[in-house]
Amino acid sequence: MKNNWIRIAAVTLASAAIFTSCNKAESKPVAVEETPAMETISPVKEKFSTELRMPAELTGFQQVDIYAKVSSYVKELKADIGSEVKKGQLIMVLEAPEVSSQLAAAESRFRSQEAVYSGSNSTYKRFLETSKTEGTISKNDLEQAEARKNSDNANYQAAKASYREIQNIQSYLQIRAPFDGVIAARNVNLGAYVGPAGKGSELPLFTIQQQDKLRLSVYVPESYSGFLSDGDALKFNVKSLPGRTFEAKIARKSGALDSRLRSERVEMDFKNADKKLLPGMVAEVILPLTAKDSNYVVPKTAVFSSSEGVFVLKVENSKTLRVPVQKGREIEDRVEVFGDITAETVLVKAANEEIKDGTLVK
Repeated sequence: MKNNWIRIAAVTLASAAIFTSCNKAESKPVAVEETPAMETISPVKEKFSTELRMPAELTGFQQVDIYAKVSSYVKELKADIGSEVKKGQLIMVLEAPEVSSQLAAAESRFRSQEAVYSGSNSTYKRFLETSKTEGTISKNDLEQAEARKNSDNANYQAAKASYREIQNIQSYLQIRAPFDGVIAARNVNLGAYVGPAGKGSELPLFTIQQQDKLRLSVYVPESYSGFLSDGDALKFNVKSLPGRTFEAKIARKSGALDSRLRSERVEMDFKNADKKLLPGMVAEVILPLTAKDSNYVVPKTAVFSSSEGVFVLKVENSKTLRVPVQKGREIEDRVEVFGDITAETVLVKAANEEIKDGTLVK
């Protein structure tokens, strides 16, 4: 009996302990989420000055591939690869026997027609002089003599033109340099057949380049083309001459975008007096991108992108509001922004897509 009372007392105490612990657990205060604090900033106006490195190509200021105009054979080579030539200098002699034959035949016709015209012209002049005495020469005979003279003169002029044409063709057998430069390539040897068409015209006879003055060409992306103007001095370097920096001024701009690259071609002229730089070298041009006007600049963290576009979070009446903007250039942790913002606009510094419009800003 005593043991039963002990058991009942133990169960009663345990139940009381469980009830007490449940009441304590239910009486704990519930934590309330507070609105997180957001750091805000205002845009500042700043004139960005950056630089862009772009690959460029050096070419001869003038460069030409020389081909043969008439079918012929190489008779003499007066220059070779690396030869410096002057304008008008003879660099190759070609041989075409049929052209010489055509020239001789044309000259024969020319001399023959010259003699015929000379005779008919003399006859007409005598008839004209004699006709001054009335009744000696009929008017019909005088007119026939004049017509014969005019016909012979026409034939004479045609033969003369044909003779000069063959002379010009023969002059093409002598290849001369069109400007001062250097022979960059030679693709024929003595005795080789060359011509305006066929196998002999696959490659040029010579390639001549002007190397004392070079042309530096660079394609500038559309978004940066507005920063450059004619006369701007740009610096560049080449891998073959490490440690050296060269300078050239913008001489011309294409004024249009390449349809494939969406870039504008910009050319600079470089005086290569010491000929250290060679046509065909790849250069790295440093493009200074200095803004003409000050633009609004904000931290990169204040701008975010979503499927709907690029936005910043504007704070109005202590609540957030998405404002669409366009991003400009970026420097380190700052970025240019263009949109409906002013210097008095308050923006959330750490913006992201998860912050919805109307979020309370503490």
